[in-house]
Amino acid sequence: MPRLFIFGLGYSAARIAARAEAQGWEVISTGRAGTLAFDDTGSVRMALADSIQVLSSVPPGGDGDPVLDRYGAALAGKGLIYLSSTGVYGDCGGAWVDESAPTGIGRRTSRSEADAAWLARGARVLRLPGIYGPGRSALERVREHTARRIDLPEQVFSRVHVDDIACAALLALGAEPGAYNIADDEPCSQNAVIEHACRLLGAPLPPLQSLDEAQLSPHARAFYAENRRVANGKARRELGWNPRYPTYREGLAACLAAAQRDQ
Repeated sequence: MPRLFIFGLGYSAARIAARAEAQGWEVISTGRAGTLAFDDTGSVRMALADSIQVLSSVPPGGDGDPVLDRYGAALAGKGLIYLSSTGVYGDCGGAWVDESAPTGIGRRTSRSEADAAWLARGARVLRLPGIYGPGRSALERVREHTARRIDLPEQVFSRVHVDDIACAALLALGAEPGAYNIADDEPCSQNAVIEHACRLLGAPLPPLQSLDEAQLSPHARAFYAENRRVANGKARRELGWNPRYPTYREGLAACLAAAQRDQ
């Protein structure tokens, strides 16, 4: 049984692990839901020695990438996948960006440096926009009365359903090294997503507010500092990836159906 080692078994990586196991992989992982502690260096190195593929979803810290810093030498000769962010492209004024666009010009310098470090090691780097899925979508924000509509009519974002990330990651196991944007087909405003979630739930629309009126956290406010559309053509061509949820409409419908099944 081939072994996939995952650093950081979080929301997205857990979906990847489940799909990999369904396809016959043995999965060993770190993280709160994982099988090993990240700091258990001896056990992690032993597990890595017998792993064919390694995937990291661990974000960089202020001092660099913790996976590369501690286990970089043990990754030699492994197939590598790194879950990165489309934030590496920075603000593009709403323009379309593909993998040829410059990186390192955004507000996330550490993420751009980690992205480049994994590429230099021959990894398949999956650049992800806003991630949503069951239990983590605009539906929850509407139900919890935390959804906001911000009066920025020219602002657009890309997003991707967590199950489409899992599909892309499994396809990337056999792909050539390089960066791949994993995003849906329809970048749009956050307001459009919130409004559709309200329609699905039969809920009233949140009021339209300015950034100041919304009183967002610094992290949430920074989300609106960048404006871009993420192109996914390379992933379609080279990975054979076709998103099951090509827009937020199909994705939110699936999230709602999943919530109803769980009730």
